[in-house]
Amino acid sequence: MDFTNKTDADVAYYILSELGEAIFYKELIMKVIEAKNKPIQSLPAVISEIYTMINMDSRFHHIGGGMWELTEWVPQDAKSMSASSASAANSK
Repeated sequence: MDFTNKTDADVAYYILSELGEAIFYKELIMKVIEAKNKPIQSLPAVISEIYTMINMDSRFHHIGGGMWELTEWVPQDAKSMSASSASAANSK
């Protein structure tokens, strides 16, 4: 597949959907870099850039320990419990 005109987040989404399970963020990012043949001047900067894009994209869900999955894999009641826990914590 040609990922040239795709965003890093789109490529990460494709990789996760093909994999079908959660993956450690650094492994996911390295797969994105490889899939796009992304030129690297500073690996930490590229990792930070792609991580930020994934973190801001609602298609991805952080499950802890550096592991990411697709939001569509999270059961609906788990999403609502997570949202109510966050709003309860913010109201304190």
